[in-house]
Amino acid sequence: MRRLIENRFGLLALVLVALGALYGVAFVSRPAPAAQVRPQAVKAPVESVTAVCPAPSGSRVSVVTPADQQQNRGQGSATLSAIKAPEEKSGGKADVIDRPGLLWQREIAPGGGPLVVDATGSMAAGLESAQTARETSGAQRGLAGVRCVEPGAESWFVGPGPAAAEMTLYLANPDSAPANVSFMVYSGEGPVLSERGNGVVVKPGQHRVIRLRDLAPSPLIMALQVSTRSGRVAAAVKAVLGEGRGVDWLPVATAPATRVVVPGIPGTAGQRELYVATPGDRDTVVRIRAALEDGSYALKNKETIEVPAGSAASLDLSTGIGGQPAALVLESDVPIVAGLKITGTGTRQDVAFTAGAASVDLGSVVADGRAEGKQTSWLVLSAPFAAATVEVRLVPSKGAAPAPVEVKLPAGRTKELRLAPPKGSKGGFSVVVRPMPGSGPVYGGRALDETAKDGQLVTAQPLAMARTWALVPPTVDSPGAVLP
Repeated sequence: MRRLIENRFGLLALVLVALGALYGVAFVSRPAPAAQVRPQAVKAPVESVTAVCPAPSGSRVSVVTPADQQQNRGQGSATLSAIKAPEEKSGGKADVIDRPGLLWQREIAPGGGPLVVDATGSMAAGLESAQTARETSGAQRGLAGVRCVEPGAESWFVGPGPAAAEMTLYLANPDSAPANVSFMVYSGEGPVLSERGNGVVVKPGQHRVIRLRDLAPSPLIMALQVSTRSGRVAAAVKAVLGEGRGVDWLPVATAPATRVVVPGIPGTAGQRELYVATPGDRDTVVRIRAALEDGSYALKNKETIEVPAGSAASLDLSTGIGGQPAALVLESDVPIVAGLKITGTGTRQDVAFTAGAASVDLGSVVADGRAEGKQTSWLVLSAPFAAATVEVRLVPSKGAAPAPVEVKLPAGRTKELRLAPPKGSKGGFSVVVRPMPGSGPVYGGRALDETAKDGQLVTAQPLAMARTWALVPPTVDSPGAVLP
């Protein structure tokens, strides 16, 4: 009996050894598991663009879609028309552009409301539009230009407050659904809650003009957040500082972030005033560095600016970057928004504004460039983090386009280029900036100035990402797609 028991344990041991060997061979020879590929967003060409020129009355409107053999395939058109409700009949003849590579410019007669630029097909990818006004006298004396903006769910603006200038908010809804819009003003003393309410409904095809002084009369500086709880709205802000003090539009600033680049600061003389706001509930100390022509460094005695929670603050940087083309790199432990006021020289001043902007990784287009009479256009490019190379191309309104120019930017440097169309071409021109493969992040802006007897006229526009490609979110199988 004992030998039988021992044999049973021996048999069990043999079985276990055999099973272990079998599983060992299976483990070693098994196929490698299939790699789990995470779905990636797909880059697709833009096929439809809508932009609103907020107040083109008395301005020159410029519209262009750069020619690109890879993107401008098939049919397409861009239509310019006055904003109207869906059920409203058109009150006038719309302008239609159907050829990429053609710069369309027109002087808009005084009167009337916003213009809507609707582009589809081959005219959509890369389409850019802008309005620029020029006045030589009165409270509106100066150059005032703004990029025609797409409707969206949120916009930020940073600049002087209603106590320092006549600040006007322009809202337009080109969509077919109403937009429920709210706004919040952050001042030097904190958030401002208006007794008249902080919201408005903009119906389809409707536009509204709101004096910010009626909502928040006391701020000397401000950050303005315009957001929608439903629908989309195109928002723009105009600043009129008063007789002999200048006028211009505030560009849309990038959303709050812990690192903000304020680009496109021209190398002209005059005051430079930085505005920074933190909409959160924590105080912060913002670190400031400047990328100049000769390098990148902190400005002496102006390395930081303290910004209380939910407030805005300003800092005069004239002695640090005045007279030098520059970009500012701001870093903070909490999200911030930022902008900068550029003041021209002369007995009667004009102002321009730039603001925090994204890098132009997909390229950028500026619709309105000029070199007429005493007007000069400048392109200010910066590579604050890594060396970059870009191609700059001009698209004149008339005549042949010049050959593209390649511009190399060392890391931490800024370059300023004077833009001039080739001899023989007349009228304005647009500017196309395209980073080359392997280039580091590029930031920039276009400045336009005019020499006048009583003082320089100036306006500025930070470069925005070209509307050429859209990232389509990945799709995955999910039972939620068929479940109620």
